[in-house]
This record gives sequence, structure tokens and C-alpha cells, in this order.
Amino acid sequence: MSETTEEATLGLIADIPPGFIHAFVASLSVIVVSELGDKTFFIAAIMAMKHSRLTVFAGAISALGLMTVLSALFGYVATYIPKIYTTYIAALLFFIFGLKMICDGCTMSEDEGEEEFNEVQDTLKRTDEDADVESQTADPAEVQKRSKILNVVRRITFALFSRVFIQSFTMTFLAEWGDRSQLATVILAAAEDVVGVCLGGVLGHALCTGLAVLGGRIVAQKISVRTVTIIGGFVFLIFAMTTLIFE
Repeated sequence: MSETTEEATLGLIADIPPGFIHAFVASLSVIVVSELGDKTFFIAAIMAMKHSRLTVFAGAISALGLMTVLSALFGYVATYIPKIYTTYIAALLFFIFGLKMICDGCTMSEDEGEEEFNEVQDTLKRTDEDADVESQTADPAEVQKRSKILNVVRRITFALFSRVFIQSFTMTFLAEWGDRSQLATVILAAAEDVVGVCLGGVLGHALCTGLAVLGGRIVAQKISVRTVTIIGGFVFLIFAMTTLIFE
């Protein structure tokens, strides 16, 4: 690499605002420690065992990316409140989240990850069984009536997206709604650079979801959700302090 290219690269790095870097790192770190061993992680892992990994990943990351952007927008609305208030509120909430994660981690069993994995697996199995029972016991006339109404919508939908994609997207979106990582994204966006929060959050979700679809069962058996939760608690505490420092 020539000196001119090196200087240009260093110049671009130097031009990146510190607030963006802090927001990006904070969002990436918080998402990773929140999502490893979480319900959305295991949904992707279990679905990837039976379906195309790429399709499951695409559906899950689409849902998580959309959720990240929506959460960041919710947080951005709060920026109309004087920044000093949002900064202190964000730091306080991160501090509370951190303490709660540490307390939760200390009370968890060592096989918490495997238990969560099995719970999600049972939920997905019941969902599939309920769908089969409904299709078998439904009144033929009613089914035909509903089919006429929904047939066009279904054809258009499935022409654009596969059933696996839609299931992965829907289940992930619903599981993520109200989750700790969503609330953390809202809080970060209220106090930090919104673009940095979005990019860091999406990358964090992509890393966790990619790990889930590639080896979710192995991760569930090897990873200690208890340890990750405790570490995550300390990460939240660290960013509670850095939020005040970078205020």
C-alpha cells in the first residue's frame, strides 16, 4: 500500500466522529451479549436443522434488521428531549439492566442454554402440530371459503417469499418484540449516534444469527448462558459509565 493510500485511509478513520464509534461499539457489544442463548438465537438454530440455512438466516436477519431500525427510530424520537436528560436516563437504565443480568446469571443453572433450546424446540413442534390438526379438522366449506379470500394473497406472498422465510421472519420478529436487546437499542438510539447504533445492532444480530444457523445445537451444548449473561451484565455497566463519559 502506497503512502498516499495509507494517509487517505488514516484520514478517513480520523474523520469518523467519536460519537459514531462509541455508538457502534456499544450497540454491537450489547446485542452480542444479549442475543447469545436468547430465544431468537434458538429459533434460528432449530429451524436451520430442518430447512435451508440461507433461507432461515435471511428471514431471521430481515426481522432483526427491521426491528433494529424501528427501535432506533423510537429512540431517535426521544432526542427531541434535552440530551442531558436522555443521557442520564440511558445510563441509569443500562445500570439497572446490568445489575439485573448479573443477578439473573448468578441464579441460573449451568445447563440453562440446553433448557432454553429444548423449550423453543417444543414450541416449534407444537406450532407445526397445531397447524396440521387445524387443517385436518377444519370444516371443508369454511376452508374453501377462506381459501377463496386468501388464495390470491398466498400466491403473491409465496411467489415472493418461501414458507420457511416467512416462518423464520415472523417467529423471530415476534420473539424479539419487547426483548432486552430491543429495549437496549431504543435506549442507545436516544443517547447515541443513531446510524452507529443501527449499523452496530444489525452487525451484532448478523453475527449471532449466523452462529446459530451454522452450529446452534453445538453452541447450545457448549456455551454457558449463565457466564454470557453475567459478562453481559458487566458490559451493560461499562456502557452505563461510558455513556456519561461521552456525554
